[in-house]
Amino acid sequence: MKRVFLKFFSILVLVILFSTSVSGQQSQAPAAPAPVVSKQVEPNIYTFTGGRGANTGAYIGEKEVLLIDSKQDSASVAQVLAAIKKLTNNPVTRLVNTHADGDHVFGNRFQPAGVTFIAHENCLKEFFVPSMNGTPSDWNNPALKAFLPSVTYKDKMDLQVGVKRIELYYFGVGHTTGDTVVYFPDEKVAFIGDQIFTARVQLIHAYKGGSSFGEVAALEKMLSTIDAQKFVCGHNDVIDRAAVQNHIAQMKDLQEKVRGLKVKGQSIEEVQKQFEQNQSALIQTIYNEIK
Repeated sequence: MKRVFLKFFSILVLVILFSTSVSGQQSQAPAAPAPVVSKQVEPNIYTFTGGRGANTGAYIGEKEVLLIDSKQDSASVAQVLAAIKKLTNNPVTRLVNTHADGDHVFGNRFQPAGVTFIAHENCLKEFFVPSMNGTPSDWNNPALKAFLPSVTYKDKMDLQVGVKRIELYYFGVGHTTGDTVVYFPDEKVAFIGDQIFTARVQLIHAYKGGSSFGEVAALEKMLSTIDAQKFVCGHNDVIDRAAVQNHIAQMKDLQEKVRGLKVKGQSIEEVQKQFEQNQSALIQTIYNEIK
């Protein structure tokens, strides 16, 4: 009887362990992304949210379509292209990468054949920068050359898409060293990539040369240069001019607080303890920039 009980108990333990293991694996499985949804910003100007990767933008011209950023995987790109197909039969001919983060550029390789990729010259360089943990960039693979930006610019570039003039601006180092603002002057709409986050703490890629103080300066220069009233961001809803100004004020406030603490001789660890935990990376970036 005792032997039967021990056998039953052993089997029960194995079942529980197996169930726990399976449950743990299921709970760790990544959640399926929300489906791609198209949102009209202005006539012929759209943003596509959902899927994997940052929001994609699109301008639908008389004969062609210009995209802004490219999502992160083939399924998300396919959904964007399918959504565009419902709006027009015109082909996608050009794509602007606002910067070189994977969630904005990995989808380049799944775009239709013949698409021309456009970016700031520093953005092209950042395609080849190793990841934060030192992993070499897979863009070094010669087979991916066709999906790299083949058209670059230094300060400003105009694109003509049919009758529409679209302006590309580089306002300086910010989120990365190669952030492009895509501006539609007639509609006063600007696509600004990841220069502003509203639903999370601002991300600055210091390991790529990004700068929090540069980001503030770039945004101030943007506001003084273009008359945009709608700003389409990579990871949040469309914001207005007041929201950009508010973001600048918040960043400056953080910078001054960190400066004051560092001047008093506090270490980075001591400074970080005085802010929210999710701000640690940004606080360290700001701290390191203050000399």
